[in-house]
Amino acid sequence: MRQAGDPADDTRPSGGGDGGAGGAFTGDGFAGDGFGEAVEAYRHELQVHCYRMLGSFTDAEDMVQETLLRAWRRRETFEGRSTLRAWLYRIATNACLDLLAGPARRREVTAGVGEEPRSPFTEVAWLQPYPDRLLDLAGAGQGRPDAAAVERETIELAYLAAIQHLPPRQRAVLILRDVAGWPAGETAAALELSVPAVKSALQRARATLRLHLPARRSQWGPVTAPTEEERAVLRRYMDASVAGDLSALAALLRADARQTMPPASLLYDGRTAILEMWRPVMTGPEAWGEWKALATTANRRPAVANYVRRPGESVYTAVNLDVLRVEDGLIAEITTFGPELNAAFGLPAEL
Repeated sequence: MRQAGDPADDTRPSGGGDGGAGGAFTGDGFAGDGFGEAVEAYRHELQVHCYRMLGSFTDAEDMVQETLLRAWRRRETFEGRSTLRAWLYRIATNACLDLLAGPARRREVTAGVGEEPRSPFTEVAWLQPYPDRLLDLAGAGQGRPDAAAVERETIELAYLAAIQHLPPRQRAVLILRDVAGWPAGETAAALELSVPAVKSALQRARATLRLHLPARRSQWGPVTAPTEEERAVLRRYMDASVAGDLSALAALLRADARQTMPPASLLYDGRTAILEMWRPVMTGPEAWGEWKALATTANRRPAVANYVRRPGESVYTAVNLDVLRVEDGLIAEITTFGPELNAAFGLPAEL
């Protein structure tokens, strides 16, 4: 993620090249179906951009559709003075700001005034995971400007939850400047702000973000896929979960591990609390039934979709999706989501 002090900070053109997608534009507009083909090339990276703004996969899907609709309606206004990518990002950013400003969709972080944050995931009830298979489409090709924007550093769930604490316009400034790499002048023009206002908003956003990001975030690095160690831990986690082996699960958890379950504001703090929550679900007379698990990846982290076949039933039904954060070979955090996004992950509802 770019920081202030880059010698090219305010001179680089935003968005980089158009990767050939803008070739349909000749200066006299787009011929035939050229406009639709050109903007469609940016669908996946625009959805990732909207996801950062909103923290919700489903809202990001809606907003990328809104962005493409607005772009089509305004296609005559694109004159080629900026890249097509920059023009679309500007439309997408403002579509997200419009959504966030609407009274029906305004969202507030749930931490009370003066409270110590329990976990960013208990405070951001609308947070959803993002399938890696779609991130790969957004960042295909290491030479493209959007490739760095889908690395773990700024797609990690903890980062997504943290930036939801920012007021929407500060959030937009941070994403455009530090993630997308836009110069201050172009950011100001996109958001109809002055350059000093953009610089001030960025300083405030960075200061707030530091309060909510994990202490070890500096060690994440520009990873674009789970490591082999993380995948090995995931396999052991799946085997132990299917077997209902609480001892094996205990051996995989750090003593200070946490589990949260957006949208519920529930926090299980520590290995003992997590195991006590799992115990009646997995063992004893109230156990839910037989379990199966399918491996996947979300937000560049290992993840597992869990299925249960309850007594008397013939199929295994999707129950939840666990996203794991692994540190030093042990599970440090589990973020558990419902099965609503299984289709987006290419996962079935039943087995």
